[in-house]
Amino acid sequence: MSEPQNSSSSTSREEERHSTPDILISESDERFFQSLCEFIEHEKRYLRCSEEGPDELRYIIYRSVFNKVIARATAYKRLLLTIKAEYDDVIRALQRREDEAGAAQRTLAASTSHPRSLTTCQTRAAQLRERICVLQRETAELQEEIQRQKSSKEQSSWIPGLTVAESEDPEALDGHLKHLEAQRAALLDRKSHCVSLEVKAELDAKLRAAEHHRDQLSVENNRLKVLYQRLRFVFDRLSSWEDEKQQVPLEELLSSTLENVRQTSVTDDDARSIDAELFEDEEPTGVDESKLLADNLDRFIELFDSAQYEEAALLAARSPRGVLRNLDTMEMFKGVEGPPGSAPPLLLFFQALLMTVPAGDALPAALSLQLVRWALRHGAAQLVAHAVACNKLAFSEDLGDTLTEHAQKNPGVADVCLALATVVYEACGLDRKTALSMCRRGLIHSAAEFMKHCEDLTVEDCMWVLCRSPSLSFLQLLTEPQRGQAAILSVGVALSILLADPQQRELALRLLDSSVSRGRGVLEEAILEDGSSSVDVWTGIASLCSELNRADLGQAVLSVLLDQSGTGVLSPDPEGARLMEHVFL
Repeated sequence: MSEPQNSSSSTSREEERHSTPDILISESDERFFQSLCEFIEHEKRYLRCSEEGPDELRYIIYRSVFNKVIARATAYKRLLLTIKAEYDDVIRALQRREDEAGAAQRTLAASTSHPRSLTTCQTRAAQLRERICVLQRETAELQEEIQRQKSSKEQSSWIPGLTVAESEDPEALDGHLKHLEAQRAALLDRKSHCVSLEVKAELDAKLRAAEHHRDQLSVENNRLKVLYQRLRFVFDRLSSWEDEKQQVPLEELLSSTLENVRQTSVTDDDARSIDAELFEDEEPTGVDESKLLADNLDRFIELFDSAQYEEAALLAARSPRGVLRNLDTMEMFKGVEGPPGSAPPLLLFFQALLMTVPAGDALPAALSLQLVRWALRHGAAQLVAHAVACNKLAFSEDLGDTLTEHAQKNPGVADVCLALATVVYEACGLDRKTALSMCRRGLIHSAAEFMKHCEDLTVEDCMWVLCRSPSLSFLQLLTEPQRGQAAILSVGVALSILLADPQQRELALRLLDSSVSRGRGVLEEAILEDGSSSVDVWTGIASLCSELNRADLGQAVLSVLLDQSGTGVLSPDPEGARLMEHVFL
């Protein structure tokens, strides 16, 4: 009988060991855990503890095991001590209630054994039964509360941002530490781009003082304009009086002139004319210019270092003679980041340039290209569209190629970028790239119409566009006469080039199939109206069709050729006649 018992105990220990989460790593921890399991089984058998129900001996065994676990623990000893204290409190409460219930039952038994107090004992028995029910109900409630607290602890966070299970996982703790370090680095970086409130208040005070000074200068400037206008009026009257040989006395002239001066005021047009005469050069020269440039640069560096990127961008865009409208300034804005939630500093610089560039002028070509590339990568295609539409950028082939490449990689903005590329290519006189951009947008009729009016477009250019945007409809538009005008591209030349290209042969065969399917007259009309292709060209087309296992198309072409004034058209000499005879054989 002992052998099955040992087998059952071993199976029980094995099940408990497998049901325990795999959290022990070293062999020493595994041996310690196994020894605890063996200790529990040995003590339970030795003390003959019951497997179910409350048993004080079993509580003592598990309390001893818990003490051993706590003694071995290091990082979570405080947590385990807290759990053990709660465990002991619950056990003591249960034991106290069981003692009270036992004492009540003994009292009841002693009372009922005396015949004279039967009635009293019955009353007390009823009270005790009621008390036992209350204790049982409170015990059940206490057990539910313990279970609820245990569940809530399992679901609560031991470390902010982590669950209890994650708090015990070294890998999770390492990941959380790296996350906190990254947040700290980001906060320190943001702090380095900020200024203190004292510095901001000082700068705001200086700005208000500068604005007040500017208002004072504006008032003084208006006063000087009025004075200048009046002096010029007096000078003109005196000059005319002198030219008129002093027909009016000087006192009378001055009196009437001063009266007129009091009654007149300086209008906006007069003020602009005064500005044009007094300040013919808007920018200073010499020493004043050097000082102004130095002050402007110092102010820009001050704003940039204090992370006031919007003000710095406007100052750079308005810099005298455009000294800050260059690639170096762009790289400065590109190398910094604004506060979270704000626009990128380089985008602010781009916007400031577009707002301040004079009408009729454009940004330098290199700067335009780099700004457009950055804007497209960061999803600012609408800003690029505004810049192109307002002619604020220097158009170049590289700029058009950049827009085209972005359209091919980003279908969502493909139509907008291809439309902008078309504008750029057309402005640069790149006809074939202009036509190709139209074709890629699906505007093949517009492309064909554009190519028809291009005087410098060669056959090579037409084939370049066609091969990069192959389409039967587009090929028909290029090779068919429109409204009595000659075709843009010779159909014979186009077929010869396409059939010689392995990648484009299918397009040429589709064109011939389309002509043959619409009737022999369509193919005959195409051959006869193609004045740029000789008989030899069409004979070569027929031979190529035969080589491509499309003898039916080659035969259709030769049939049209033979019907035109006999075979003499093809080969006027006997040797040529034998050649045609060989073709038909």
